[in-house]
Amino acid sequence: MHSGFSFKNTTYKLLNLAMSTESFIQLSQVSKKYPTDTFAGVRDVTTSISKGKIIAIVGESGSGKSTLLKLIYGLLSPDTGLISFKNEPILGPDEKLIPGHDSMKMVTQDFSLNTYAKVYDNVASMLPNTNLKYKEEKSWEIMKFLRIDHLYNKRVSDLSGGEQQRVAIARAIITEPEVLLMDEPFSQVDTPLKTHLRADIKRLSHDLGITVILVSHDPVDGLSLADEIIVLNKGEIVESGSPAQLYNHPENIYTARLLADCNILSKTEAQKLGLKPVEEIISIYPEWIELKWTWGSKNFKLVDSFFKGIYEELLLEKDGVRIRAINRNIGSYKKGSLVPVILEKYIEFSPS
Repeated sequence: MHSGFSFKNTTYKLLNLAMSTESFIQLSQVSKKYPTDTFAGVRDVTTSISKGKIIAIVGESGSGKSTLLKLIYGLLSPDTGLISFKNEPILGPDEKLIPGHDSMKMVTQDFSLNTYAKVYDNVASMLPNTNLKYKEEKSWEIMKFLRIDHLYNKRVSDLSGGEQQRVAIARAIITEPEVLLMDEPFSQVDTPLKTHLRADIKRLSHDLGITVILVSHDPVDGLSLADEIIVLNKGEIVESGSPAQLYNHPENIYTARLLADCNILSKTEAQKLGLKPVEEIISIYPEWIELKWTWGSKNFKLVDSFFKGIYEELLLEKDGVRIRAINRNIGSYKKGSLVPVILEKYIEFSPS
């Protein structure tokens, strides 16, 4: 363990003069590279995170999401750049005997639970025995908050993935951290339970004032839960902003494809469909495509349809160009039939 920061600390103090006094978590030109892979890690990341917000870090597999989370927590030290928490440097494992910031807690994908101990013991063990009454009251308070108090006497090994996730969160927040970091919190949760868990995370952030930073490979998690989304690609921040802003007005084709699962067409393909884009690439969201007969509609052939519950997704083709559209009037078109299509709304992107 090192005392002080020597040259690194001097550099931090100089850069800190330029940082806002209001900053909660600040990253300035942070890079971390793994020698085994050219694109692994993060590169030149500069961003700030506000207090009390829910931040979702999203990106494809290998984009550097988990690396960035570990850097913020202090489990990794950056090769270059500086990371601060309330204008104080976050120490990495080379500067702190027990890695991890004292004001933060992290919930990992494996939950790090004592699987043979009971739920109550897993939660209560995070508090010291100096005040047993407070320890018991606090443990029950947290378990009730996360709706796992009825499981108090069950062994963790007998719980479902979603229940174990709640126990892991309870262990993390019982010590009242200012920041909760979560690595793929929904990866082991069944789809019906995701909505409940998202609601619980939003509630604990709002009610307890905890800043939540989560990593997810599923963009729906960010869109439905976060106050702000940070989009990573090959270790670099592509763009960041509110879910509505990034979904409706993405600046990068990578963001549009990641968040909206949209139709991506070249300028030539778009022109075949009667569109007149200026840029070389366009994006059309399936829900933007209208299916109705008008003087301006064009006939597409229905290649296939996919039932999605309250709607069906249609795979349509015209002049060798295929697009996907949403049809809420399920079963109204048969395979091979002509479907009227109106294409008016799209986003243009210049090639990167």
